[in-house]
Amino acid sequence: MGRSTGLAGPAGAVADTDPVDGAASRVGDPHAVEETASRVGESDPVDEVVDRFRDSDPVDEVVDRSRDSDPVDEVVRRVRDTLEEVFAAVAETGADTAALLTAASGPGREPVAADLAGLRPGLRARLAGHPLVSGVGFVAAPGLLADAPGWLEWWQRGPGGAVRPLLLDLDPEHSAYSDYTHWDWYTLPRETGRRAVAGPYVDYLCSDEYSLTLSEPVGLGGRFVGVAAADVYLRHFEAAVLPVLQRLPAPARLVNARGRVAASTDPDHLAGSLTKGPDFAAVLAGPPAEHRADGLRLRPCGGTPLVLVTTDG
Repeated sequence: MGRSTGLAGPAGAVADTDPVDGAASRVGDPHAVEETASRVGESDPVDEVVDRFRDSDPVDEVVDRSRDSDPVDEVVRRVRDTLEEVFAAVAETGADTAALLTAASGPGREPVAADLAGLRPGLRARLAGHPLVSGVGFVAAPGLLADAPGWLEWWQRGPGGAVRPLLLDLDPEHSAYSDYTHWDWYTLPRETGRRAVAGPYVDYLCSDEYSLTLSEPVGLGGRFVGVAAADVYLRHFEAAVLPVLQRLPAPARLVNARGRVAASTDPDHLAGSLTKGPDFAAVLAGPPAEHRADGLRLRPCGGTPLVLVTTDG
């Protein structure tokens, strides 16, 4: 989770292990207690997902099927299926958060950071049950909690399957990363009220991996209170979608609402670059039909926040 240069770096941030009862992130407390991380297995479960996507539609099968279907439809289906698996974890996290905050709020009672500990069993279960997900959690809107200006209840899968919390110092006097409200994974759901795909970016703190963050807004009584989100390693997303992108007759790329390229077979538009010109946010907000703009064909990917871009020719 982060921005194009990473959510967090060496200044004001700690990544370590912590049990369910420990703090997953502590504002102004860089001396969080280190304890043993839990594990979901010695092998990386994401490899199973990557193999599944690689083997789910062998080339011969796709060629036979493409006689009756547009290859663009194959791309849209693959992108939709890949992202919806991750968005399922995001939606579960959002539902748990809304229920928890509702229970923790009332006359004379505002939620506090300790209340969010109730999310941890579900977050750990999601990391075990959704192999594409490398990190998952809730990011609180400033002012939501009575005892903390900001908070990330965030858990991630480490090497060998270790599940551990992100311990991040959000004290503005010590951390350059105390204000996360301007990063796309936060601003897009807040501004649009819809799901978003942010990145790719280098996640220096969590994994040192090129990653995508999928997020959606969380509301309480009609008020925006933060985002539920999940991280996906870019290499795993590419392993799922590049095989079908490569079967298109022309170079193609997948872009988010900001025009950021999430995956590409176009050497002129690499992953992480920006595609300028079309209003991709408007395309995603409109009907799920193909659009044309600036010599490009723009196809929303099955209700997900990505657009397939090919040349109009």
